Amino acid sequence: MSKAAKTELADAPPAPLPATYEAAMAELESLVGQLESGQMPLDQLLSGYQRGAVLLAFCRDKLKAVEDQIQVLDGGQLKPWGGA
Repeated sequence: MSKAAKTELADAPPAPLPATYEAAMAELESLVGQLESGQMPLDQLLSGYQRGAVLLAFCRDKLKAVEDQIQVLDGGQLKPWGGA
């Protein structure tokens, strides 16, 4: 990759985070499909991987926040899921 291309990638603003967990998961699933296709150029693979890491961290944070709220509602204990 040329120095100019590296500078353009470094200067590009990061994409905003999705508004919801579901939107982040949809974007992440689409991104994984693109990465697994083997059709992306190397520089796009790197930026795709980095975006995926950001989306994964976002989803984990959202899930942790919900888990923490459930613990508060259940008196500090997580109860086993008994969903039908």
